[in-house]
Amino acid sequence: MYDFNQKPDLNITPLVDIMLVLLAILMVTAPVIEFEEPINLPKGSKSQQVQSFKKIDILITKNRIVSLNKKKIEINNFPDSFLLFVNGKDKNTPVHIRADKSLMYDDIIYVLKSVKEAGFYKVALVTDG
Repeated sequence: MYDFNQKPDLNITPLVDIMLVLLAILMVTAPVIEFEEPINLPKGSKSQQVQSFKKIDILITKNRIVSLNKKKIEINNFPDSFLLFVNGKDKNTPVHIRADKSLMYDDIIYVLKSVKEAGFYKVALVTDG
C-alpha cells in the first residue's frame, strides 16, 4: 500500500540533461546564422570611362578678395568676372569654393549664388577636416 506520509521524490536529472543538450546546440548554430536584408542597388556602367575635368578653384580671403584660379578679384565684381572667366567652359566642370572661416555667411552665399546662376551645379564647399 501507498504511504501518504512519505514525500514524493522528483527526479529532474533528465530535464537538466535535455536542456544542456539544447543549449549546446544553440551555442553551436547561433554564430552560423546570418540575417540577409534584400536591397536594390543601382546598376553600374562598366562601359563609361571616367572623364577628367579641370576644376575651378575659388578662394575667398578674410579681406573679401576672391581668387579665381589664382586671379584676384574684388567680391563686388565677382559675378561679372566669373561669367567672363567661364565663357565657353563646360557646365559640368566641378567648382570648389574655399573661404576663410571669419567671413560673413552672406559673402560666401553671394559667391555661391553667382556660381549657380552661371549654370554650374557641381559646386563643393571645401573645409578643413
